[in-house]
Amino acid sequence: MASKFFAVVAGVGAGTGRSVALRFAKAYPVVLLARKPESYNDIVAEIKQGGGQAIGISTDTADPKSVASAFETIKKELPDKKLAAAVFNVGAGLSRKGFLDLTLDDLRASLEGNAHGLFNFAKRVVPLLLESVDDSPHPPTLIITGATASLRGSVRFGDMAAGKFAVRALGQSLAREFAPQGIHVAHTIVDGVIDIPRTKHYEVNGGKPDGKIDPDAAKSTQIAESYWYLHTQPRSHFTQELDIRPYVEKF
Repeated sequence: MASKFFAVVAGVGAGTGRSVALRFAKAYPVVLLARKPESYNDIVAEIKQGGGQAIGISTDTADPKSVASAFETIKKELPDKKLAAAVFNVGAGLSRKGFLDLTLDDLRASLEGNAHGLFNFAKRVVPLLLESVDDSPHPPTLIITGATASLRGSVRFGDMAAGKFAVRALGQSLAREFAPQGIHVAHTIVDGVIDIPRTKHYEVNGGKPDGKIDPDAAKSTQIAESYWYLHTQPRSHFTQELDIRPYVEKF
């Protein structure tokens, strides 16, 4: 792959992270970050089998030392590459407990996994994206995956909503600060259940066809293509927030 740029996706797994990594791998070498190798090993192999370039690094984005170590590894593995796109797809803090059963540790897990994770990730990627403003093929981009809980707190979702609200707020601040410098910061609201193996038995939206969000970039209901669209928007047309939901999802 001849590109002198690369992309990094934090929080890869069977759904959004995988599909986004596969889509961006069509244009760039891709770095996959996840806490456990089993989350990224198969995706790295899949990208390589398709002719792309990918590396996986075990990283806990809630830990600033772990994130620093990951980016030192990236620098060694891709010494001549510049960063074109970064995707923060990490989710944390869904205990499904009622408020009276929630603990401070539950709340802390959500805030650390979500807000602290984005903070640590952005601290590393924003300087690299600034270095790419003048010659990146598309505006250097930071895309942040949000959820229904980014907009409203629901019963038994208090811990997750606290973390996701914080991520959205930080993303807005980053967009307002760095868009004038040429970096596109976008937040997505993924409003619905994603169709992955873990959710196959979930009956949502009355079991109607296409009632779940399909993350597969090879199909017409595409999270990955939405992310690629955000990345390729020109500076005259930055979308700061994009919402994605099935046609039958209530909102």
